[in-house]
Amino acid sequence: MSRIAKYPVVVPKGVESTILADRIVVKGPLGTLSQPLSADVKVALDGERITFAATNDTKQANAMSGTLRALVHNMVTGVSKGFERRLTLVGVGFRAQAQGDALKLQVGFSHDIERKMPAGIKVECPSQTEIVVKGVDKQAVGQVAAEIRAYRRPEPYKGKGVRYVDERVVLKETKKK
Repeated sequence: MSRIAKYPVVVPKGVESTILADRIVVKGPLGTLSQPLSADVKVALDGERITFAATNDTKQANAMSGTLRALVHNMVTGVSKGFERRLTLVGVGFRAQAQGDALKLQVGFSHDIERKMPAGIKVECPSQTEIVVKGVDKQAVGQVAAEIRAYRRPEPYKGKGVRYVDERVVLKETKKK
């Protein structure tokens, strides 16, 4: 059995989970998420705990039980607390502005970059050089943050660009004559 799938997912107060024939639905104060179920995994709801077990002893079933447990745990966390990813802009003249459901970036190009946020994702700019991406879906928050970072990755000589707050950029030494 998967080591991850051994641990049940505890459903906190205010979060409601429903197991249907082909999917699991989790509703909470921040929204609703659903995940398709695999035939290789048996999912059971007992009270406020969701348990996962592989239906057979194959490697695929074992892997899917741990994967599905991690996905459902992220869903429960997302609808109860939410997820956020913080980015920072490093560089002279680099700015960001949140305009409704869009993000306007000035990152050293001759034009501004306008990025429309997908449904369920909110973006905030506490200052001109900080971006906070928030949402209930962990995968979507991470994907949007990665796409924003991809507009201007941190370069290795001065470190200018869009980077995650906890990211450490190792700077290269310049060429010597």
